[in-house]
Amino acid sequence: MNKTLPIAPLLLAGCAAAQPPAQRPAADSPSASQQFDVHDFDFLDGEWDVHNRRLKHRGVASAEWDEFPGFIRSSLYLGGVANVDQFDLPALGFSGLTLRAFNQKTKRWSIYWVNSRIGVLDPGVEGGFVGDRGEFYGVDDDGGRAVRVRYIWNKLGPDKATWEQAFSYDGATWETNWMSTLTRRAPAARPSP
Repeated sequence: MNKTLPIAPLLLAGCAAAQPPAQRPAADSPSASQQFDVHDFDFLDGEWDVHNRRLKHRGVASAEWDEFPGFIRSSLYLGGVANVDQFDLPALGFSGLTLRAFNQKTKRWSIYWVNSRIGVLDPGVEGGFVGDRGEFYGVDDDGGRAVRVRYIWNKLGPDKATWEQAFSYDGATWETNWMSTLTRRAPAARPSP
């Protein structure tokens, strides 16, 4: 799947192909009985400048990072039950879409990602926020190698947030391979009437 980004939107027609994230050990995910809020991602609505750091080589104990800008445009749908964002990365020559959906029955979020290079919906992650910190877990592959995936979101007030992605290749340790700092864009000045 060559997962490089987690953030960005998805056309609702493609959602039928999405399957719920696979089961994970309780130690790696929020308790199955834990419930989250439909408004967890309301803060993301709008436009964001993004500073990204991506590990150059994953799964080999690398300490070298690439840094580059990005831009996110995010919208809420269905009263917050779903939100979609497009993540543009001009320096890397591609974009991606993220779909986040809140299951009203289980009170948990599922997050799915697709990018313009591959066009395949990833398996997704599941979880939610406790306070200003969100944790989401799933399973995937990294260049044919099985991995467990973790996303961590931190809300830092109304105009700033961080997101990070980590993989576990051994089921015991996590390697963070992508970190983003989001800063809300100021609304465009409106001309006087």
